[in-house]
Amino acid sequence: MAYALFCEDAKISKAYPTEADVWKHAAENELVVDVVTDDEHAPKRILDNGYTIRPCPPDRAEQHAPGATDLKIAVGS
Repeated sequence: MAYALFCEDAKISKAYPTEADVWKHAAENELVVDVVTDDEHAPKRILDNGYTIRPCPPDRAEQHAPGATDLKIAVGS
């Protein structure tokens, strides 16, 4: 099973083999925020508003060719 990053219902990243890979991609694009719930627990990492990680079909092989790129999300534009 593959996973991808979605905004609303639109798939905005390539399919990654693991959910952890999508979290890494989201963090690299500054889409992960730390939320403090109380003083006793460490901050919880969540996706920014509107973003989710969902299972999806794997991408076609040519989308993972050496020259293929993933979406880069402009933050703060």
